[in-house]
Amino acid sequence: MSAATLNPYAVFLNGQEPMSVLDTTAGRLQFLAQAIDDEKITTAPAPGKWSARDILCHLADCELVFAFRLRQTLAEDQHVIQPFDQDKWAVPYEHFSAPAALAVFTALRRWNLLLIEAALPSQAAKPVTHPERGPMTFATIVETMAGHDLNHLEQLERIAAA
Repeated sequence: MSAATLNPYAVFLNGQEPMSVLDTTAGRLQFLAQAIDDEKITTAPAPGKWSARDILCHLADCELVFAFRLRQTLAEDQHVIQPFDQDKWAVPYEHFSAPAALAVFTALRRWNLLLIEAALPSQAAKPVTHPERGPMTFATIVETMAGHDLNHLEQLERIAAA
């Protein structure tokens, strides 16, 4: 199985160190959120696309999911990750604010970084299974987080520049 199959966001890393990406994402999100005016932050850039607020809410939700996945991987032998439907999770985003989503993301990311830093490198190869992607490791989850960050940072940069 290729790295792209295990981590569909690997292409976004493009040689970047995952921990560096994870460490700088919250600050980059803060900067981008401030660069997008209040009206544009809730406006989808195209039909069927998420607004900047929706992307921030999605990132907060994903950080929660990654927090659980990381901890379950460390705590259990042969843990099987539970997938989720991001579009169904996105239904209530219209009721949430971008600043609230950013605050949740930032707090969870700090907490997750502490865990990751404590676990690496000794737990990097700890196995876990994703039902859609197959066998992977703790390190694969970390790399997925970083690639996922970069994907959505690029989307927010395009919205900010528009």
